[in-house]
Amino acid sequence: MKRTNLLLLAPLMLLAACSSVSDKDKEASTAGGYTTPFPGNAAGTSTVDQSNLNSNLSPQQQLAQIGDRVFFGYDQFEVSPESAATLDKQAEWLRANPSITLTIEGHCDERGTREYNLALGQKRAASVQRYLAAAGIDNSRLQTLSFGKERPAVAGSSADVWAQNRRAVSVVN
Repeated sequence: MKRTNLLLLAPLMLLAACSSVSDKDKEASTAGGYTTPFPGNAAGTSTVDQSNLNSNLSPQQQLAQIGDRVFFGYDQFEVSPESAATLDKQAEWLRANPSITLTIEGHCDERGTREYNLALGQKRAASVQRYLAAAGIDNSRLQTLSFGKERPAVAGSSADVWAQNRRAVSVVN
């Protein structure tokens, strides 16, 4: 089999190797439903008041003010409606700051194998990248990186902790 075919099949094989969780865990962590990762007309909506952003702050601090991270349900990589609102603000801020580029970091909770979580983190980062591109941000300004479960935001092993670690974080380059 050619190398490119193997590269395309690798994420599917990782998904197939994933262990299952109880329905109760899935319900608790995926409540709220999900939408497609593409906005309707994000380019035409105004959600960030640029005058409220402190010009003395670094670009990363400004981004943190409007929202530099979005969260995902268990084993999910689609952008939720709540995340879409944050990404719409990011897109507007990026349009107002055309010289800024981002690295979108994909993260997972501690459950699952290292390999599986690296693939899932990449899907989360790519989903955010697609959303921002659909909102009019040039792909050349966006790069993705997966940390899988290697950089948790919060230490611990509970549903609340896991929810905070399933995220994509936008970092100013």
